[in-house]
Amino acid sequence: MCGIIGAVAERDVVPILIEGLKRLEYRGYDSAGLAILDSQSHGLESLRVQGKVHDLEAKIKLSGLSSPTGIAHTRWATHGKPSIENAHPHISKESVAVVHNGIIENHVQLREHLEQQGYEFQSETDTEVIAHQIHYFIKQGNSLYAAVSATLKRLEGSYAIAVISPQEPGHLVAARRGSPLVIGIGIGEHFIASDVAALIPVTQRVIYLEDGDIINLQRDARIITDLTGKPVKRLEKISQLQADAVERGDYRHYMQKEIFEQPRAITDTLAGRVHKKGRVLEAAFGPDAQQIFDQIEAVQIIACGTSYHAGQVARYWIETLAKLPCSVEIASEFRYRQPLTNPKALVVSLSQSGETADTLAALHEAKRLGFGPSLAICNVPESSLVRASDMVFMTYAGPEIGVASTKAFTTQLLSLLMLTVILGRGHGITSKVEKRIVAAMLSLPQLLEKVLALNDAIAAWAEAFAEKRHALFLGRGIHYPIAMEGALKLKEISYIHAEAYPAGELKHGPLALVDAEMPVIAVAPNDALQEKLKSNLQEVHARGGQLFILANHRAIMQASDYINVIELGEVDEIISPIVYTIPLQLLAYHVALIKGTDVDQPRNLAKSVTVE
Repeated sequence: MCGIIGAVAERDVVPILIEGLKRLEYRGYDSAGLAILDSQSHGLESLRVQGKVHDLEAKIKLSGLSSPTGIAHTRWATHGKPSIENAHPHISKESVAVVHNGIIENHVQLREHLEQQGYEFQSETDTEVIAHQIHYFIKQGNSLYAAVSATLKRLEGSYAIAVISPQEPGHLVAARRGSPLVIGIGIGEHFIASDVAALIPVTQRVIYLEDGDIINLQRDARIITDLTGKPVKRLEKISQLQADAVERGDYRHYMQKEIFEQPRAITDTLAGRVHKKGRVLEAAFGPDAQQIFDQIEAVQIIACGTSYHAGQVARYWIETLAKLPCSVEIASEFRYRQPLTNPKALVVSLSQSGETADTLAALHEAKRLGFGPSLAICNVPESSLVRASDMVFMTYAGPEIGVASTKAFTTQLLSLLMLTVILGRGHGITSKVEKRIVAAMLSLPQLLEKVLALNDAIAAWAEAFAEKRHALFLGRGIHYPIAMEGALKLKEISYIHAEAYPAGELKHGPLALVDAEMPVIAVAPNDALQEKLKSNLQEVHARGGQLFILANHRAIMQASDYINVIELGEVDEIISPIVYTIPLQLLAYHVALIKGTDVDQPRNLAKSVTVE
């Protein structure tokens, strides 16, 4: 992985390919490349760089490349280190160029067979076997489409590929299985991309390919088939994504923009889902939602990364308020654990992109095992996770470009709280309690604006982290997952090692690490566990640790030389996990600024992890 863009047209597509790659940069990558069919000779021309898209763009300007047919790619290393040799596109015998997202699991066996046929490999990647295998079939007299189709039948694993060949100028063949691919339709031209954001500058008419689809594109024609060659129909849609939705505007980074967009994202997620008289509208989860939810006796949440932390918060809500047992598992572990099947358990999958490979695989495994109905909580309406689920609840956070998730997390939390309310009717949530929860949810946009106004105070905290190598985050109860999320944000973008612990565990080991060089960040709202948390923090203070405490207006401890307190004001404890998330996001952002790291594209990370 990570980003694919391709085009067949009458005009020069090289600027389109470069702009598409720029719009895919947010996904994270370590190298970039492009292959075209020369507009005069139709021969293959390729340029690759280890580095950023602007480096590739500079080389292209020097070369003067132009073409009506081409493919391009940004790579995030899986097989083989970041290098020019391992960058895409991969080319076989100057006759086939391939870009690929995903992982080919049987690439070693394919490589051995191809080497026996005389093919020499220039890279360490799994992708190069695809290029050589396609060339192998073309050499036997097959068309490009037939060669790609025959190759796909030999591949095990996941893929989204785009292929061009000088043997068939004006053709582009693409296919997907387990990794997203979308077709863009222009006037007398066609495009292919791994993300619709790459296509918005040229078209909003799109077709989302399904697993097993192969498409043969020409400037003015397209044919979609399955792996057997049988034609299939896929609906054309108009993307609602606007070009300016993925612009930074006046903000320094996408992450900063997305942190400050959270009041709006929360407002949009609430719109049409709650009644001001104090009721969550069950129709927001689908026309049959209430009937389905009435049969549910348990909840199984599957997610990865930040979404997993959202699920951990939801477990507290669902078990405390809705009185239903709730299990939360990391998706990559769930599918290999042989879990006990519960046909009356609602399977809730969480994903910003809807393309996270582990989450998709876990959902398919839950269905295979015979779990109950599935609900996807997602931010991308046409994503694979949405299409695979029985019910869907969109978060409406808008495009999230920064690799470190922010507004997707808080809108997931809000969505899970609304789900809790509906599941809890008849299980402990009375109309009076529901009205209180709805009132709290409706107050969120204004509360978040007030917390965002603390930006300067949090930036001042960040100065203390500039030379630190480790940090410890503490929380209790429902705020422990928020501490986990805070630690994840700090390590993701500042590269400071950070861990989160339930504060009660401090004396069971982590206290040994505490000294003046280990800042300790505490999520400390005024709730039933505040006094116990206060005792834990005193243990840190007594050992010379520097404390950074997020509290309500009744501060848990008084500020002093080694105790720093920011007061967030009075917050209803039901929504406090959402509110207390914001300052932790800001802290990570400002620490990263001071350390000079790449905030939006942190090293080694990708936005949408479409491989296992």
